[in-house]
Amino acid sequence: MICSNLTDRMNKGRVCTLLLLMAAAGIFTACGKEQQTENEQYGTIQEESREAGTSQTISDQFGEGQSIDDIEATTDNNEGAAGTAVDEADITKNAQTDELKNRFGENCISEQTFEVELSEYEGKVWFVPYAPAEDGQALDMQIIQDGEILTRIYTDVPESLEGQPFTSLDAVSFFDVNYDGCTDIVVIETYGDASFAEIYYGFANDGSDYVSSFISYDSFSERITKRVGNLTISEIRKFLSDGKKNGEFNDYKEAYRAIVRWSEVAFDSELTYDLIYFDDDDIPELVFGYKGYWVSMYTYYDGKACMLMDHWAYGAMGNAGYEYIPRGNRLRNYNNDYAGLICYTTYMTISEQHALDVVTVITTYNFDDVNGNGMPDEDEMDSAGSYGAIYVDGEEITYEQYAEYDAGEYEYIVGSMNLEELTDTLAQTN
Repeated sequence: MICSNLTDRMNKGRVCTLLLLMAAAGIFTACGKEQQTENEQYGTIQEESREAGTSQTISDQFGEGQSIDDIEATTDNNEGAAGTAVDEADITKNAQTDELKNRFGENCISEQTFEVELSEYEGKVWFVPYAPAEDGQALDMQIIQDGEILTRIYTDVPESLEGQPFTSLDAVSFFDVNYDGCTDIVVIETYGDASFAEIYYGFANDGSDYVSSFISYDSFSERITKRVGNLTISEIRKFLSDGKKNGEFNDYKEAYRAIVRWSEVAFDSELTYDLIYFDDDDIPELVFGYKGYWVSMYTYYDGKACMLMDHWAYGAMGNAGYEYIPRGNRLRNYNNDYAGLICYTTYMTISEQHALDVVTVITTYNFDDVNGNGMPDEDEMDSAGSYGAIYVDGEEITYEQYAEYDAGEYEYIVGSMNLEELTDTLAQTN
């Protein structure tokens, strides 16, 4: 039984995407308001904030999305009075360590425990990692709010390091790795004398039965580990986007190059790419995917890349693909259930929030649904193929009205260029 229409697929998209990424190596999500992370700042700054009755965070002093190794680099660059400040920070840090261990348990890694804001949750939460109890075991990382564990993040030790003792959790950072509007988690760990990066994509609760979660994709993490020479958070961000976070891009070409770099590392498949003019502005949308299986699409606005389509599957189970009217700001998708006895035509547009919104879903019944249960029963099969009824929002419409909805010259959203061709096109585009 496939999803009955695109709205249902939006709710069930998490399962489809997770399975697809596990097989190919992100969930159908609109580009929401990105909430960059705030890690709690330790040291003199935090102590002064405590005395003032305020909550000061890393972003207040060093900027958003920073990690422990970034902070240490900043501190090491201080001169003159820096030595005194570090000594004071060490004293405060020790007190904070005791406080965190009393609060979260002796086994928590206090120096990498942060109070943060993540787009997946309302309000501040605690990111609390716990050291493995035995050699060869993985970290236990938890998201905690008001004493309740909201999410447990399950980690894996690379096969090559199985049995090695846990040495350290070297860095933690929170930023949008795949430009989908959700905060992701990046950690750098050392087992024995070998360090590796692990990236956990964040998925927000979309109003369905699925809860907010973070999922690791080992193949992507392995490629990042191999391709980034000096394994630090700042070097990972430099490798992926020249150090820029989403919202800081100078133009769409810079944003799309970052997305292409991520996609090229994230997927084994030979992807195809394209630049299309979905709406009527002069900024093209970026399309990429695995032809015949899935497609993604991004748009650009005010320094930020916004995900419109996230690995939308097609080519099976009655879904032929996704079409658009060039510069018409309209997407069309045909899908069906029960071998075509129920057909769905979904129309979507890019909204002012830079997300694809469903405008209309037209349902066509090619059988007489006498009992109105929305599915063909055995005693209704005699009407199959000789009956037709079209509905919008439960109201029957005529074929002429349906044709008005469907008017326009559509083209399929599918990549037509390889990576080199797209790169050349971005370089040449004014």
